Parts: sequence; structure tokens; C-alpha cells
Amino acid sequence: MKAKLFIPGLLALLMSFSLASASQEKLSLEQIIERHIQALGGQQKIDAIHTIVYHLTYREGTFVMPDGYMAKMPPYYKTLGDPKNLKVDVNEGYDGSAWEYYSDPGVVLRTVGAAAAATRHGTELIDLLSDAKALGAHAELAGVEAFAGRPAYKLHVTLADGFEKDLFVDAQSFLIAGDRRAAPVHAFGAAVRSENHFGDYRPVNGVLFPFNVQEVEIATGRELNSVTMQSITMNEEFDVTYFSPPQFERTQLQHMLEQLYMERTDPVSVTWTYRTFRAANPAIDTHAGVEFIGYQMAKMGDLNGAIELLKANTADYPKSASAQYGLGRAYKAAGDVQNARASFQKALEIDPSFKKASDGLNAVR
Repeated sequence: MKAKLFIPGLLALLMSFSLASASQEKLSLEQIIERHIQALGGQQKIDAIHTIVYHLTYREGTFVMPDGYMAKMPPYYKTLGDPKNLKVDVNEGYDGSAWEYYSDPGVVLRTVGAAAAATRHGTELIDLLSDAKALGAHAELAGVEAFAGRPAYKLHVTLADGFEKDLFVDAQSFLIAGDRRAAPVHAFGAAVRSENHFGDYRPVNGVLFPFNVQEVEIATGRELNSVTMQSITMNEEFDVTYFSPPQFERTQLQHMLEQLYMERTDPVSVTWTYRTFRAANPAIDTHAGVEFIGYQMAKMGDLNGAIELLKANTADYPKSASAQYGLGRAYKAAGDVQNARASFQKALEIDPSFKKASDGLNAVR
């Protein structure tokens, strides 16, 4: 029994000694960043990188994407997925502003809010410490702290848009061991405090990259997602237009849906555009596309426009359970519990087996 009690005490003593040893070095922020750059491979090798392409496997719960793709190019260009592939379900990127492409219904949306932030926050070529000046980020040394069981320098970083997170630089290797932040995980969810763990660093063209990244929820330790790099290649030639949304010929419906999204801050314009299109094109089924755009409008925080559009959708498609559900979801996001409940109930009257509607109703009871 004494031996069992002694081991945790010894580990605690060793950890406190390690933390004390690291803090005794009294390195400045500039020295930590300098050592970090040296640990990566040195400024000269970093400067020799002009583009990076990642082939990766992404996991989120039971969902697995084995053929993920990401490309980056200074000063801020990024794409997740091949932006010229019109058949992929979803692509997103950053070419000076954030964009998303959806093959169904076939639209390109310029995002704002949390969705745009999630895209632009990953535009650094290597990492935030080696790219801080270029991105307008500000870092402060916040002491020494244990991260993943090892002593690390804690750096508090504020990005140019005000977003804040903590980076943890391993006190021995001077590589980034991980970070902590609070951000929404889902479109209408509250901010979740999570931390990323970076591991399996390997050299590519003389520069070290983490080949494994795992994000976990701090409160529960539950894995939110993970990324495993299959390969990383350097210095492919890209034109800046590669990082922009795909170009394609829009149908009348696709053109109207993008118009609705662009007008999302003005409910009157949204309703006018929708009504005039319906009057001019009575044979075109707008139900699913309008439901999709209403959701995207609500996701951007433009709830008044979304609600007016989705109300019109339920009026034009009174037998659609999904139309009622979409309206209920928008009401719920706006905090209108009474109308959300009524819409979810109408959806279940149309289709009693509609699980999303029953889950929505249970959430507002």
C-alpha cells in the first residue's frame, strides 16, 4: 500500500522539479520563439517553403474521411479539398475572405461569423509562432505549465480579429505540443473549451511537421476530431486563383439561391426575391434549396431573414415536414421557443417518424 501511495507522490515531485527547472531558464518570449524556429529546422529552411500540400485522414466520431486534402500558400491562401472538383460534397477555402462550396444544391457562399473565423484561423503556412507578424498576431508569455504531462511554456496569443488561444511550447523540444481555445463546434452550439494535441513530428524538406493532431473537449476528455497526415509535399506551383471558389454555369435556381444568401441581412429583399422568382418560375421546385439557404442564413446569424424565408417555404410546401423542421430550427436559434415548438409539432403531424423534428421538440420542452 505504501508503494502505491509513493509513486503518485514521486511523479508529482518530479513534475514540479521539471517545471521549476524550465522556469529557472527565464527565457523571454523572443528567445522561446527563436528556439522554436530553430527546432522546426531554422528560418532559412522555413523561408524556402512556398506552398504546402497535405494529404490526410480526418475522423470525427464515426465519420472518417480517408482522402482529405489541404493546400496553403502565403500570405493567407488555403483550401480544404480540391476547389476545382465540382462533385465533392463540400469544399471551403480562403482567398482573402472565407468561402464554402456545396455541390447540392450547387452554390458558393462567402461566410461570416464563426464559420469564417474557423477558416481564416488556419491560414498560417507553418504555425502561429513562425508566422505571427504576417498574420498580425500578438503573443505574450504566460508562464510555465504542464501540458499533456510535460512542462511547457504557455503563450497567450491574440489574433488580428480578437480571437484568443493559448499555445504550449514543450520546454525541452521547443515544438508546439498543443493549444487551448473556446469556439463553437456546431453551427448553433455554444463555445466549447477544447485543446489540440500535436504529435508525431517528422521532417519534410528539413522542417518538422506534426503528423497527428487530436482535438479533445477539456471538460470531458472526449475526442472531438483527429487528423492524421498521410503525406506532406512542398513547393507545388499554384496560381492564386486556385484558392478561389470553383467556377461553373449556374442554373436559374442556383443563381436565385445565391442572391437570397447575399441579401440575408434584409428580410424584405429576401422575401421579394423569393416571391418574384416563384411567380416567374412556378414549375421549379425550390423547396429543398430554400430550406438549405435558410439554414445557411441562420448559421451566419441573420435570423430575421432566415425566418421570413423559411415561413414562405412552409406556406408554399405545406405538406413538407422538413420545411417545418427548418423553420423550427431557425426559431430555436433565435430563442423563440414557442414558435420553434409549434413548427416541430407541425413537422411531426406531417411525418410522425421524423426523428430530427422529435429531437428538436424534446430540446425545447
